[in-house]
Amino acid sequence: MSKIDPKTIDTEKYPNINRGLEGIIAFHSTKSKINGEEGELIYAGYNIDTLAENATFEEVAFLLWHDRLPTQAELDDLNKKLIAERELPQVVVDYILNTNKDAEPMSVVRTAVSMLSDFDEEATDNEPEANLRKSIRMTAKMPGIIAGFQRARDGKEIIAPLKEGSTAYNFLYMLNDERPGKNAEKVMDICLTIHAEHGMNASTFVSRAICSTESDIYSAVTGAIGSLKGPLHGGANAAVMNMLLKLDRDDDVEAFIKERLAEKKKVMGFGHRVYRTIDPRAKHLQKMSKKLAEETDTMYLYEWSEKIQEVMKKEKGIDPNVDFFSATVYYAMGIKPDLFTAIFGMSRVTGWTAHFLEQAETNRLIRPRQLYLGEDNLPWTPIEER
Repeated sequence: MSKIDPKTIDTEKYPNINRGLEGIIAFHSTKSKINGEEGELIYAGYNIDTLAENATFEEVAFLLWHDRLPTQAELDDLNKKLIAERELPQVVVDYILNTNKDAEPMSVVRTAVSMLSDFDEEATDNEPEANLRKSIRMTAKMPGIIAGFQRARDGKEIIAPLKEGSTAYNFLYMLNDERPGKNAEKVMDICLTIHAEHGMNASTFVSRAICSTESDIYSAVTGAIGSLKGPLHGGANAAVMNMLLKLDRDDDVEAFIKERLAEKKKVMGFGHRVYRTIDPRAKHLQKMSKKLAEETDTMYLYEWSEKIQEVMKKEKGIDPNVDFFSATVYYAMGIKPDLFTAIFGMSRVTGWTAHFLEQAETNRLIRPRQLYLGEDNLPWTPIEER
């Protein structure tokens, strides 16, 4: 058998091959539903528009973990538990202080989250109740890891978490060493809400695949963080901002984008494997981007974004995804571009852990097949003759 060119595979002989698993249904889930044709996203029964307008991130976390909204007493209890779990182990703090300050934030988050398991007495307990408690712990601690590394690499003191306030409020406080205003807290809270869950994306698939081996939830989240780090997944929002920052205020943005397209270069933040219209999350981010731009003298960035959106729709017929406007939202809030994906993960940990809990309920080892395209039974050649 000769080596086969993947481009010449007989699709009639092998009808079940789907590169990237596109269109393959591998799991059933109650966590979220995406209607790509209509641009609709549902979390456990609730439209993302409803949640963005009404829910807090903590309510969304409870919804994803339990498939229902909490009562006031349940929400109060969850908030109490999240606040109690915010503090990082000293060894993790020491790692953040002493690691390479030029490291990618996502690499630091990946390592620090993995380290958390060493200080969790329930790390290897895979009972549902223990996994829920660990989900709460990771959700509570990730903001401190991200904010702590940002301050450490700036040569500033790491700020201890507050014993009050929402996840969004506490994160901004630890990042900036000042209590945020209501508008900043609300914007961050909405960002966390709309990034919390999104169907069977690459990082969620990784989380469930690791769960299927009966490994622990820290391993699953660590693997998911590694997947999210990639520029074709969570890393796209930082790439969007870096693209915008290369422009000068008097540049012709339309000409810039058309030139990129002509050179077959990718314009990050556009198009989606699932959506065939504008990403519903992008609509909320676009509104926030405009409002923040007006408040922070970065209206030129918003105007550039609108122009790029217009050109991409006209030239390629594609709409922005969640990454495009989240970039300018975070930047207008004073957050550095290479932190964007880490903040994405700070929210998505709720979705990853919710899927882990769901996978564990009716687990089956994930073991897809592959089509071998290499040669068979080659004769052995002694090393001196190769």
